[in-house]
Amino acid sequence: MRVVVVGATGNIGSAVLTRLREEPSVTEIVGVARRSPTASVAPYSGVYWHQLDIGESTAAAQLAGIFAGADAVIHLAWALQPNHDEELLWRTNVTGTKNVLAAAAAARVGQVAYPSSVAAYSPGPKTRRVDESWPTGGVPSSHYSRHKAINERALDRFEEENPAIVVTRLRPGFVFSRDAATEIAGLFVGKVVPLGWLKFVPVPFVPLPPQFVAQIVHSSDVADAFWRAIDRRAAGAFNLAAEPVINGEVVASVLDAKWVRIRLRVARAVASVTWKLRLQNSDPGWIDLGALVPVMSTERARRELGWQPTVSSTDALAEILEGVAEHSRVEASPQLRGV
Repeated sequence: MRVVVVGATGNIGSAVLTRLREEPSVTEIVGVARRSPTASVAPYSGVYWHQLDIGESTAAAQLAGIFAGADAVIHLAWALQPNHDEELLWRTNVTGTKNVLAAAAAARVGQVAYPSSVAAYSPGPKTRRVDESWPTGGVPSSHYSRHKAINERALDRFEEENPAIVVTRLRPGFVFSRDAATEIAGLFVGKVVPLGWLKFVPVPFVPLPPQFVAQIVHSSDVADAFWRAIDRRAAGAFNLAAEPVINGEVVASVLDAKWVRIRLRVARAVASVTWKLRLQNSDPGWIDLGALVPVMSTERARRELGWQPTVSSTDALAEILEGVAEHSRVEASPQLRGV
């Protein structure tokens, strides 16, 4: 089996490469990245690398050549920064996806697997779980959510126009891992706020609004779901999340701190002001996502893919917090990449 991974560096990409290398039936792994990593360093060794900016006008034609003969294409490329420049993010996230899909159609690949997100969903309930039929209209105030929702529509059109190609959409919650700690800290905090003190000084309290309810999944478990979907040629959408559901009380418990309930509008105002002043990198749309996206049911992935998360959401959260304190990182492309 020949598998091409677009955006094969960073949080999910590194985990997918590791997972694919465990399968004897995967005979060739091809990686596509804006900047090729050090090929002798795990998990990048043994991968055939192509350096390419998927947002370029010529990218579709170049990708078609790379995709030729591929049994599956896993499209993971995504830019999360610079958060103040949505036009540049659009170039990778939306135009880049358009180019990948055009190339997949031209090369007549067997399957396209794409990581959508819980953020693609329209606002929904926190007290009951929704399945994959929940509308994917996104949360308008979040550029991340808007781009994910736009790509869902692009996948709809792609499926209609290419019925012979299996299309798989994985919709994970927030994807964490220890190795991605520096990347994620760069997204949500930036360089202005020092984080090294977390290794030595306990966090006394966690200020979060009660509406902030989210789901987390470890990158290794997302990678396993990708493999299972490819191995089974499973079409359609699959929600991915570990247990338990995360809220302020759970975060505080992981940190052995006190949960301080704050008003949602206060949290959003603080995020907005500090983001506009470039004191931190997280725009207020991320607050809206935590408060508005629904809680997902993962029953379909468990039933049809035989998928079972091996890392709990609290352990994944603890990993990322410990990694931030210890400055863990994977080699990644210049722009932060994620789900």
